[in-house]
Amino acid sequence: METCNEGEGVAMKDPKRRDRQTVEALENADSSIGVCGWLLVLFSLLLVLLTLPISIWMCIKIVKEYERAIIFRLGRILRGGAKGPGLFFVVPCTDNFINVDMRTISFDIPPQEVLTKDSVTVSVDGVVYYRVQNATLAVANITNADAATRLLAQTTLRNVLGTKNLAEILSDREEIAHSMQSTLDDATDDWGIKVERVEIKDVKLPLQLQRAMAAEAEASREARAKVIAAEGEMNASRALKEASLVIAESPSALQLRYLQTLNTIAAEKNSTIIFPLPLEMMQGLLKR
Repeated sequence: METCNEGEGVAMKDPKRRDRQTVEALENADSSIGVCGWLLVLFSLLLVLLTLPISIWMCIKIVKEYERAIIFRLGRILRGGAKGPGLFFVVPCTDNFINVDMRTISFDIPPQEVLTKDSVTVSVDGVVYYRVQNATLAVANITNADAATRLLAQTTLRNVLGTKNLAEILSDREEIAHSMQSTLDDATDDWGIKVERVEIKDVKLPLQLQRAMAAEAEASREARAKVIAAEGEMNASRALKEASLVIAESPSALQLRYLQTLNTIAAEKNSTIIFPLPLEMMQGLLKR
């Protein structure tokens, strides 16, 4: 008894093993249709033989590379589960043939009105990428796997975002998308669905909140601009002070600067030069 309980616990912890056991249970096909079932199958095969070659078009089914086929015989899945790709023979009167597309499918999550943790209403939409991983479970365990996955994605988006505040939604989109992908993948595992990727497309804020955030950003930019301008003026005044000290300590530096200024003025064409104070007078002022 203890061994059985331990085996059940391992199966519950291992999703792949649980899925495998579910598929094996669903695939108890041919041996369980009974004597009457086999009689119906034989009668259907006899009708096929009597109506050849017309009936051959109803018996031959082609499964493409990206598809898998689930064949029900008298309501039970045939042994072997999903079949394909290739050519398959079905009995028209007793077999039901269902094709399942195994390619990755994407769909948009419609914009969802979400109340965040800090009581802000935002509109968020996204996109989900998924594929059918187990065709048998996708057919036997759920009526419409695509519609169910879409509805579950909407509720998961609202539930996950409801635990976040506005700043986290705006800055941690990748983390939110990963959390949604993990939640959806676990929830759809019993349906044979593998959620490969989730992306948050757009976050729309209320108009008043957009204006408030824009005003706050503008005020922050103006404050930074004033700080930068003040730092520039302070650095310029320090440079001027240092230059004046150098010139005061070295009269030759003042004379060199004087000659450079005259040279710059003389380089201009059609210009009249009026010399300022004599250099000797400026040196006398500096000595004082």
